[in-house]
Amino acid sequence: MREWKGYSHGIDLGGWLSQCDHTKERYENFIVKDDIKRISEWGLDHVRLPVDYEVADGAPEYIDRCLEWCREYGLNMVLDLHKTYGYSFDEGEGECGFFESEEYQEKFYGIWEKLSERYKDVKEGLAFELLNEVTKKEYSDAWNRILTECIKRIRKTLPEIKIITGGYYNNSIEALEDLAMPYDENIIYTFHCYEPLIFTHQGAYWISTMDRAFRIPVDASYAQLEEASGKNLPYVVEGFEGFDPDKSLGEEYFERLFAKAVRVAEERNVPLYCGEYGVIDLAAPEECLKWYSLISSVFNKYNIGRAAWSYKEMDFGFIGERMEPYLKELVSLL
Repeated sequence: MREWKGYSHGIDLGGWLSQCDHTKERYENFIVKDDIKRISEWGLDHVRLPVDYEVADGAPEYIDRCLEWCREYGLNMVLDLHKTYGYSFDEGEGECGFFESEEYQEKFYGIWEKLSERYKDVKEGLAFELLNEVTKKEYSDAWNRILTECIKRIRKTLPEIKIITGGYYNNSIEALEDLAMPYDENIIYTFHCYEPLIFTHQGAYWISTMDRAFRIPVDASYAQLEEASGKNLPYVVEGFEGFDPDKSLGEEYFERLFAKAVRVAEERNVPLYCGEYGVIDLAAPEECLKWYSLISSVFNKYNIGRAAWSYKEMDFGFIGERMEPYLKELVSLL
C-alpha cells in the first residue's frame, strides 16, 4: 500500500482554532510557538490543525502562524476544516442544512478557494482536509458530489497539493468504499479510530448511557469488552465476534478492524491516514500506553499515517501532570 511520507507520526491541535470559544485570547494563548517546538522535539513529523469556518474566513492569520512555526521546526501540517457553514459533526454547534443548501456549499467552496489562493506558493509541507467527520450515511451521495467539486476548484490553483477525504459515520472505515474514486494521484483517504469505544471512552460524560464511574483495562477479555459495551453504549457494538471470548484484546483486533480500509486503499492505490485516534484522560496512563502500542504496531505494518487526538486538553490531552511520567514512552509509540 502506498505510504504518505512526511505524515506518518503526528498529533492534533484540537481546541485551539476549533471546538472553542472564538476569542482572540484563545487564539493567542492556547497554542504558542513553544508547543510546536516541543512537538518537533518529540520526533513527530506533522500536526493536524482543526479550524472552524470562523477562523478560515475571519482569522486566517492564525493558520499562517501555525504554518510558519511548523516550517521553522521541520513539521508538516494538515489543515482540517472542522466545521463549515451549515455543518458540524457536533449537533450541539447548531449548524444544519449544508448538504441541502447550495448557498452553504458555495460558502464551503469559497473557503477552500481562498485558502488555495492564500497558500498557492507553499510547495510542500501542507495538506488540505476538506471536512471533518461527515455523520449520516444518507449524506454520502451529496458529499461525494460536493467533495469532487471542491477538489476541482482547489486544483485550479494548487494542482498537486495533497487533499484528504473521509466519509460518513464520522470518518468510519466502513465509509471508505463508498467514497468517490480518487480524483487524481494526490488524494488521501482518511478514517478515525477510537476502538474499542468502551475502552477509549470509558466514563465519558458526553455519552448519555455511560456510567461515569465505569473503568476497564485495555487487556480485558473480548467477553468483558462486549458485555461492558452492551451496558454503557447506546447502540449495539460489533467487532468482538469471532474472537476467543476469554482472550484479551490484542493486535488481531486492529488487524481485522483495518482490513477493509487496507483493501480499499490497495484497490484504489491511495495512501491511508488516520486523522484521529486516542484514549480519554480518565483511563489509567499505563493502560493508554498498552492501547497505543497495540494500534501503532498495526499502523506501522500497513504504512498508515496518523495523528493522535489530542495535544492539549479536549478530554484526551497529552500535556499535564497525569501523563508527564509516561510522556516520553507515549510519544515514542505515536
